[in-house]
Amino acid sequence: MTLAETLGQHHLTILGGFHPTPEDGTPEGTQTLLMLGPLEPGFWAHFTAQPEWQDGQPDPMDRWSRRTIGRIACDLGAKALFPFGGPPYQPIQRWALRTGRIWQSPVRLLVSADQGLMVSFRGALALKERIDFPAPTARPCDDCAKPCLTACPADALNGNGYDVPACHTFLDTQAGTPCLTTGCEVRRACPASQGYARLPEQSAYHMGRFHKPNGAA
Repeated sequence: MTLAETLGQHHLTILGGFHPTPEDGTPEGTQTLLMLGPLEPGFWAHFTAQPEWQDGQPDPMDRWSRRTIGRIACDLGAKALFPFGGPPYQPIQRWALRTGRIWQSPVRLLVSADQGLMVSFRGALALKERIDFPAPTARPCDDCAKPCLTACPADALNGNGYDVPACHTFLDTQAGTPCLTTGCEVRRACPASQGYARLPEQSAYHMGRFHKPNGAA
């Protein structure tokens, strides 16, 4: 079974990878770093059937990611790395930009050709083997009308950056309910995002974690 097939059994996919240099801060001996994220369609249905979601304990997605990716890493003789569990935190965003398949968008969030502004990372695999990659794809924003720049109803996320307090203030209003229940309107406005099959329920989960991290979401 290939690595892609193994990951696919857990509704995970390789979002990109690169060959680290000492400046990248990967574990010693790493020849290839692979960035992993949800595989659609079907990720949310798969994840919500897992024991970490069912047991009612905090941080189900992080715990599932640690168990699942950790087991895959052990089977490969690799090391699993995660965007949570710090400080110190792994430089996941900087690593993502090194892949040549993920870029900074006009609103400064990361964007991928396959997942648009919905791109997210559940972990990374540090391999001791060198794996070759296909040629980098074109940045999706280059030939885009860039609706992300004007999509935020609170004007909290635009080309000038992200005004997080303004976003939270807006989410506390009735007008902010669609963002909480179906996902950030900026992320959804991205044409590449619209071709990605993430369910609104998953976006609502992440928005709840972002807006009320100590709540029930």
